[in-house]
Parts: sequence; C-alpha cells; structure tokens
Amino acid sequence: MFKNYVIIAFRNIRRNLGYAFLNIFGLTLGIASCLIIFLIVRNELTYDNFSKADRTYRVTLNAIDFNSDVSMAIAPAMRTDFPELEQVSQIWYRHNGLVKVNNKRFNEKEYAFADEHFNGIFNYDWIAGDPKTALSEPNAIVLTESIAKKYFGDKDAMGQLIKLDNNIDAKVTGIIKDVPANSSLPFLFLVSFETIKKDMKNAMSNFWWIGGGFYTYILLPPNYPVQKLQSRIPAFLKKNWNKDAGKDVRLPIQPLKDIHFDQRYINNVVTPTSKDTYYALFGVALLIIITACINFINLATAQAIKRAKEVGVRKVLGAVRSQLIKQFMGETTVLVLTALILGVVIAALFLSKAETWLSIKIGGGQLTEPVVIIWIGCITILVIFAAGLYPAFVQSAFQPVDSLKNKTGKTVRGFSLRKSLVVAQFTISQILIVGTIVVANQMDFFQNQDLGFNKDAVVSLPIPNSAKTEVLKQDLVNNPRVKQISLSSGAPSYNSNYTSFSAPQFGVIKDDVTEVKDIDENYIDMFGLKMLAGQKITKTNIKDTIQHIVVNETLIHKLGITDPEKAVGQHIKMNGQPATIIGVVGDFQSESKHKKRRACALEYRAQNFFMASVRIQSRGMSSTIDHISKSWSALFPDDLFQYEFLDDHIASMYTQEQKVYTAFKFFSCIAILIGCLGLYGLIAFAASQRTKEVGIRKVLGAPIMSIVGLFSKEFVVLIIIAFLIAAPAGYFIMYKWLNNYAYHIDIGAGIFFIAIAASFIIAALTIAYQTIKAAMVNPVKSLRSE
Repeated sequence: MFKNYVIIAFRNIRRNLGYAFLNIFGLTLGIASCLIIFLIVRNELTYDNFSKADRTYRVTLNAIDFNSDVSMAIAPAMRTDFPELEQVSQIWYRHNGLVKVNNKRFNEKEYAFADEHFNGIFNYDWIAGDPKTALSEPNAIVLTESIAKKYFGDKDAMGQLIKLDNNIDAKVTGIIKDVPANSSLPFLFLVSFETIKKDMKNAMSNFWWIGGGFYTYILLPPNYPVQKLQSRIPAFLKKNWNKDAGKDVRLPIQPLKDIHFDQRYINNVVTPTSKDTYYALFGVALLIIITACINFINLATAQAIKRAKEVGVRKVLGAVRSQLIKQFMGETTVLVLTALILGVVIAALFLSKAETWLSIKIGGGQLTEPVVIIWIGCITILVIFAAGLYPAFVQSAFQPVDSLKNKTGKTVRGFSLRKSLVVAQFTISQILIVGTIVVANQMDFFQNQDLGFNKDAVVSLPIPNSAKTEVLKQDLVNNPRVKQISLSSGAPSYNSNYTSFSAPQFGVIKDDVTEVKDIDENYIDMFGLKMLAGQKITKTNIKDTIQHIVVNETLIHKLGITDPEKAVGQHIKMNGQPATIIGVVGDFQSESKHKKRRACALEYRAQNFFMASVRIQSRGMSSTIDHISKSWSALFPDDLFQYEFLDDHIASMYTQEQKVYTAFKFFSCIAILIGCLGLYGLIAFAASQRTKEVGIRKVLGAPIMSIVGLFSKEFVVLIIIAFLIAAPAGYFIMYKWLNNYAYHIDIGAGIFFIAIAASFIIAALTIAYQTIKAAMVNPVKSLRSE
C-alpha cells in the first residue's frame, strides 16, 4: 500500500510539474533559510562556550560608567586577598603589532600578552607545547594553528624565533587550534606577560592607570556563589585603594557568557549585541517557515479543484477517507523531503559564503552535528504536518457525486481560512518591511548622521616614532594631492585615553571622567569641529605647568555652565593638575552611538602624537596613498605601512549591527518572495472558481482591466486588514529594538506608508499574471460545459 502511495505521489508530481515546482521552491527556500538562521543564532548564543565558562568571570570597572578595562593592580591583589579563587589571570589585548619572521614582515591586528594562569581558565585545543608552562617564561609566544602555518608553512614552528614590534625576540613554546569564531577574545597569538612585566611595573601598582585592553579574568571554584565574591569587593577596594578608589567605584564581576550581550560595555574586542536581536532574527526564521507552509496550503487547495474527479473515482471504487488522507500526506512528504534535500544543499553552499556576506564564520560541517540533525528533523516533521494536514482533509472530503458532476465549488470549504492565511502573509511581509526599513535607517544614522566632524576622505596613519612626526608632516604637506594634515593621539572617532577631572567651585567635588585628546594646531580646522567660544589649540611649551584646554559642550554642562562664553577662562583640575579652559567646541562623536557623548578635553601634547590624519583629494586616491606610503616607509623602514580610512573605522564600530541588518534584509526578502508564491496560489484558486463568471463578463463586454480589478478588489481589503495588524506590531517590536541605543532614529509615519505601498505593489505584480491570463481566455471555452 505504501509503495502505491509513493508511486501515485510521483505520478501526480510529474503530471503537475508547475504546481510541484512552486511548492518545492517555496519549501526549499523556507527550510534553507530556517536552517541557516538557526546556525547563525546558535553561533551567536554560544559565544565563549568553554568547558569552564559557567565558572569564569571578568572583573570590570564601574566608576562613572561601565568599563571592560581594569587596572593591572587588580589581579595580583585578588590572588592575595581571595586565595580560594581557582585562577586569576590578566592580559593586555593589542590591536596592532609588527611581526618579523626571518625576512618577512606582517602587520597583525589581534594578539595579547597573557600570564601563565590564562591557560588554566580557557581550555584551547593544544597541538604542541605544555599549557601549564608555555607562557610562564619571558619572551615566550604561543601561536594559533593558522598563524603558525602562515609564518612557517609546513616547517615545525616549535622553537622558532619571532620578532615582535622590533624589540621582543620571542620563542615559540606552543601551538593551539584556531580560536573559535564565536569568542569575545579572538587572537592570533599569545605572548607571555612576563615579557613586559618589568615595563608594566607602574601600571601594576596604580589603581587608576588603566590602558585599553587591560582585562582580568577569574575562575571560581565549583559551587562557589559569585554573589559571595561580589559582596566582598567593597572591602577589598577599601583595603587596597582606600583613597584612590573612592566610595563610588565598583568592580562588577561579569559572567563570561554575558560579555557578548552586555551592551553596558562597548569597549570590548567584539562589540556586544543584545540577545533580543538574535531572538528577533530567530523570529524571522519562524515567520519564513510559517509563510512557506501557508504558501503550500494555498497552492495545494487551489490544486485540489483539479483533483476532485480523481477523489470521486477513488471513493466510488471503495477508497475510504483515511486512505486518501494518507495518500495526500504521502505526496506532501515526498515534496517536503525533496525540498529538505535541496534546502540542506543550499544551506551548505550558503555557509561557504557566509563569512563574506554576513561577516560570520560558520563551517558547513556543523550541518552534521547531532543537535543540527535533530533541528532538521523537527523542521521536516513540522512542515509536513503544518503544510499537509489541511489540504489533505480538504481534498479527501469531496463527495463522489459532486466531484464527478464538477460541483466542488460548493464543497470546498474554508475560503475564509484561505483569506485569513493571506492576511497572515501580508501581515508578516509588512512587519518585515517595516523592520528592514527601520534597521536600514538606523544603520545610516550610525555611520553618516550628526557626527559633529568631517570624516570625508581622511586617512589615518600610525606614527611609530614621535621624534619624526614633523618630518613626516612636512613631507606630506608638499604633496599637492594632500589637502590637510593633523597630528594627534587619535582622530575624533578614536578614543582610548581618559582621565579624571574636578571643579569644586562648580560643585564637581568628586572626580568625574573626561576623554582626553592630544592634538596639534590644525586638528580643529581639519575636522571641522565647531568653535562655540574662545580660541583654538596652539603650540605650547612642554614645560608649561598649567594646561590650556579646549573642552566640549558636555563637559561645560557638567560644570553647570550653559553659555560657552562664560566657560572660557575657567579653571578645572585634570588628573589632579590645573587646567585652564581657553575654548569650547560643539560635541562630536568619539565612540559608537551605543552610548551618549561624553565629556572631552583637547590639549596640545606633542609627545603623544601617535597618529597622522591626512585629508586627500577624491581623485587619484590610490596614487596619493602610494606616495604617502613611500614617504612613511622612508622614515620608518623597520615598520610596515598601514592606513585606515576614517569612515571605514566608523563603520567598524557597527560591525555587529551591519551583520544582523544584512541577514535581516536577506531573509526578509526571502519571506516576501515565498509569500508571493502563496498569493499566486490563492489567485489561481479564485480564477479556477470564477472561470464562467469571467466568461460571462467578457461576453457582456467587460474590458480586461475591469476583470483584473474584480480580482484585485478583495485583496485590497485583505492588505488593509493586514496593515491594521502589522503597523502596531511592527512599531512595538522596532521601538523596543531602538531603545538598545543611546541615539536612534524616530519611527515616522513614512515608514508605514512605504510598507503598505510595497504590499500593494507586491500584490499587484503577483496577481497580474494570473488574472490577465484568466481574463484573456476565450469565453467559449470558459462557458463550455465539461
């Protein structure tokens, strides 16, 4: 019997290839999309999935705001005061480093100095070396597998020498498997902390000496409540840094698995993203699979009319309804399994390109993991029953007499259900359209709106040796294609230096925090910072005891001053030293828009000029950069030239958002496409039901466009109903998402107008073909009795 069902199923599929293609195509897209999104969400939600992750925490700082970086004085003090801790490790994460291997040089962007306790917390897969001792000696380096192959090819890397930053000769003492892509601490190699321990002596004794990338991790003993440790931190601070730390300083103990999602901390290596974002993406997957099932139901019920006589004949010959249901469910199973195979193949092909398209690395081998196979099985069973049950019951319900007399129009019930399904499809489509537009506008706002400075055509260059900055500057100024140049500790969107400030005369008794940028006299003009009062920064003598600073609006507002002119000439203390405000500039965006703009002070300090910012002409950028490269390399022959466009740096702050937006946009389009197929099915059903009516209208002289309007009229009502549901739902969802950001767009009425207009256009294009086809049929054929 089962064999017969399968044979009949294949015969019917072969007889109705168009119907089968549309169903298989829709289901294939639905299954592939659902599977890919599952892998993406699973990858994101399993960040830092180490074996000891549940007991691993990061020590963070909360003074004015939340900071991932903490003083290097924390780790040794915690080892002394909390001997029960299984491990306490500190690292210094670096974003740039020059590596020399024999005669080859490489600029590497991700590495860290780590102490010998680091490997006791993170269980990386070791290929060579002893994890207990590999980082215990000075000048030791542990490479990841891919970087070892990059440096030494097939040669054994163990024991080989590597020169780092022109001053560290490191010996390879270990090789580990590449760090998982879903790690909040990605690196290419680790250098022993002992290598720089002497140089960091001051940093390890001063509580407020906090550099970028100073991280501390701890491993709790089994069954040790973190609340117990957290409750002892105030006493720990008071004991070790009673005067320095102050009453308002806290050291929150952050779970390792929360790092990727805790948006209070934006100065992580990988920018955190809210879990709600990934839950929303998973919701898109559910909407896609629901849309695919609706599509299948609409197409199947439309096809049911053509098979009414087949059902009647089978019932006359003795077939019972349960047998017919099994037959139709068998056909559904064949279609779904075919779609499943194609969907898995498409998913595997897509994953090979996912790193380029979505900036996410997911191996195709994950498709064979048990949890993924179980997920695939669940999707398959869900789709078979969700898509197949209703059509099977409808088709098996035809009465033999009506079926053979071609009177199935009266017996095919549930047209209101099909209308409900179309409303559901349009609701889903409009929610996704609203969401895509809001995310797109927010991304544009992130990167292009209201930055407070001019970022166009600016190239940032590192300065390895500050003694040669003026020579470099003069050489670049002589290039006719260089429009402006400025030396500084960092362009406006680079922030890494903070200090305390106070002003008792304005009520700022306890230390607040301000960002500090060391700039030259060209900085304000080059970046177009808006001067609100006073004068700009000028060259000053390094021996001056009083700093002359230009501050932003946020800083003077913290002093209680609203008029910039009244701020000029006022005195504050920065890092305990006197400073005089000589000017005020408008606020500018120095970090991502996840957080509000903070206080900032600009000062002239030539010894901290580590970056040259160059504005070049838009024409011939490549040749201009080549010229800059030659000038730079001539001055710094031991280093490799590297540069970064300022707008690219700004875009990098929103890599996580861009990744989610790309995925959201891509899969939303797929959901809408599948919805169009379902709408096509319903139009096909309506056209087959009203063939004679169309014939009569044509005989009476109705033009084709009026017949198209006849079919379109009811869908206009369905679209409006869907809009009334989708508009508040879409607004609520996206309003909640936007609240994750300190600065965000407003959801205007125009977004909803675009959504409903797009729905009308989608519906018009989808139904146009089928209705015009029905309207152009010869009335003689339409009215002929079969």
